[in-house]
Amino acid sequence: MSHCLFFIALCWCVLSKWEESGCRALTLNSVILHRISGGGAGVHQRRRRRSWVWNQFFVLEEYTGDEPLYIGKLHSDMDKGDGKVKYFLAGEGAMSIFTINEETGDIHAIKRLDREQQPYYTLRAQARDKISNMLVEPESQFVIKVQDINDNAPRFLDGPYSAQVDESSPVGTSVVTVVATDADDPTYGNSARLVYSILQGEPYFSVEPKTVQLKGVILTALPDLDREARDQYLLVILAKDMVGQMGGLSGTTSVTVTLTDINDNPPRFPLKLYQFTVPESALILSVVAKIKAVDLDLGQNAEMDYKILDGDEVGTFGIITDPETQEGLIILHTPLDFESRSSFSLHVEVSNRIVDPRFLLVGPFSDLTTVQLQVEDVNEPPVFTPPVSWMMVSEGAPVGTVVGSVSASDPDDSNSPVRYAIDKSSDMEHHFSIDSSSGVIRTNKYLDRESRALHNITITATEKQGQSLAGSAVVLISVTDVNDNAPSFARKYQTSVCENALPGQVVETLSAVDPDEPERGHRFLFSLTAANHSFTLTDNHDNTASVLTRQTGLLRRDQPMHFLPVVISDGGRPSLSSTNTLTITVCSCDLHGGQRLCHWGAPHLQGILSAATVLTCVVTLLGVVIVTTVIRCRKQQTRILDHEQDIQENIVYYDDEGGGEEDTEAFDMSALRHLNQTKLTRPPNSRMEKHRMIQEFIRDRLQMADQDLTAPPFDSLQTYNFEGVGSAAVSLSSLNSQDSGESEGSYSFLKEWGPRFRKLAELYSHHKGGRWLDLQESDL
Repeated sequence: MSHCLFFIALCWCVLSKWEESGCRALTLNSVILHRISGGGAGVHQRRRRRSWVWNQFFVLEEYTGDEPLYIGKLHSDMDKGDGKVKYFLAGEGAMSIFTINEETGDIHAIKRLDREQQPYYTLRAQARDKISNMLVEPESQFVIKVQDINDNAPRFLDGPYSAQVDESSPVGTSVVTVVATDADDPTYGNSARLVYSILQGEPYFSVEPKTVQLKGVILTALPDLDREARDQYLLVILAKDMVGQMGGLSGTTSVTVTLTDINDNPPRFPLKLYQFTVPESALILSVVAKIKAVDLDLGQNAEMDYKILDGDEVGTFGIITDPETQEGLIILHTPLDFESRSSFSLHVEVSNRIVDPRFLLVGPFSDLTTVQLQVEDVNEPPVFTPPVSWMMVSEGAPVGTVVGSVSASDPDDSNSPVRYAIDKSSDMEHHFSIDSSSGVIRTNKYLDRESRALHNITITATEKQGQSLAGSAVVLISVTDVNDNAPSFARKYQTSVCENALPGQVVETLSAVDPDEPERGHRFLFSLTAANHSFTLTDNHDNTASVLTRQTGLLRRDQPMHFLPVVISDGGRPSLSSTNTLTITVCSCDLHGGQRLCHWGAPHLQGILSAATVLTCVVTLLGVVIVTTVIRCRKQQTRILDHEQDIQENIVYYDDEGGGEEDTEAFDMSALRHLNQTKLTRPPNSRMEKHRMIQEFIRDRLQMADQDLTAPPFDSLQTYNFEGVGSAAVSLSSLNSQDSGESEGSYSFLKEWGPRFRKLAELYSHHKGGRWLDLQESDL
């Protein structure tokens, strides 16, 4: 227990009599406390019983007076009334909200209090010696509680509300629950005790309960709420505190109640008879009529299905439901013909797709109507029977031959005359013609099956009285084959044979082609026009023939090419044949049959020359570009006179000896002089070495000219067979040679020069008066 007691006074303020009586204080006495010596260390040995200790004050909220509100009084038994004790207040709101008189201990509130902001305050009281400022009693804690008054009205924190309920719901069906809150103290008085009521929305809805509750439940009050009549209601709900007594505070909220649809209405046709006109030219699957039943329901409850019950035995029409508009769409399934049937009377039924069993007792959820469709006659083009025709004609048929005929009639009037014509775009070359009145088709030209085997033409038919509308038909004319083409080689053969081929060796296997197409297939016969000593022909009886060698040892030098005429005939009636020449080239082959040398014939040579011509053109153009570039570069370079660059060689053939040095005035002989000084410092030992040196010199000069890209494009070769008298160079001829060892009249040494000089040796073996020898270019 605390060591100090306080006089506590509580002021009860009654709001209704506040101004008359003010606030009265209650004083509570306590027993004498043990006296505390300095610092509180020593106490009296004797204690007295204390009175009851009040540790809680009460004060009304929302005080609006001009003077501070008296709350209570603190008093210590140690205070003898001599002014030696003073009182202090600490804790929540001390000295800012609550003040204390140091001398008397009276506590006042200096500010307006709000219980909803802070319901109580915890403070600490002290009694000190006025002179020493020492505690005369231990510090004591107490609470000032703010007493509630009804100063807050109920509030709907979640409002306004919206709710849904099915139409035709039973009475007492719960719609929505509303909740109001009151900030006043629910544990004190009736300030927070609420009662709900409905201000707007009766007699359709009510609120339950009407007694004191925390929630208000809204219920249906009538059994036949009809969405089709009214689909939405606005309710106003009142919540009042003080249990609804006079003087209490209240708050309101709104509730929007929407009636949801149920399938309680069957579909109904506005009309019992619908009439439509449909042109007989209406397209298949087109919509020819629309009807719609009315259903007051919404969504799935208003979805409908339509059905044709009778009036259309052949299924000319069908009906479907438009998913967006719920209309019944009548669709044409088969073509209409005014001349066959001019009207239809359809019995159509509509029904709900989804049915609520609760309302079946009311009546069927379906309805019937009649739809009359009147077919409208239109001017139709002539119609061909049949629309596609197949005809055949021989390619050998003369001009004017009848191929076939077509027939068309006017659907509007079968006796109306029709005019026929061929669509020009389908017969650009005018192979056929048609009689405009009878429709008979004839050939207009000679036909060729090999160029076109099938003709697809379009025939048009128009009314003679009015040609605005035209019908059309397709005529396929197949051209049959006649044997009017002779067979020929299947390809160009490039045949060769080795000189050492054995007899009976297959050189080539021949096949044939024929543009004709006989019904039983081709049957080709192969034969030779005359007997051949080198080759023979064997028919393989499978539309091929084999060419075989007939003798041993074909000599290419005697006959490098053989021309073999082959006759190919077909099995047609009459039979046609053609002669085809097979060119066989004889080649020189090794022991294994590999070709080493062949002399191709003119056909092959023509192909090679053609390729060579193209290649030559390309090389010429390339050469022109290179030469142009080189000349431009050479113009920029300084010309350096060099004895090698200054040589312009030409090929000159001398058929007789000239006059020695006199014949070299037009030519630069420095090359030969240079040769004489370098390579011919020592006389050759033999004639073969002389010829070899000349050949090497000429070859070197040619190679230098070919590799020199800056040289002008007019290089040529000078060949001197005999220098003449007085030449500074050594003679290139072996005649009159001083070191030959042979007499001037003896030419036996020619035989030592090899096969190239064999013919020359044979000529001079019987001639002894020769003075000169012309060496051919091929001998060098």
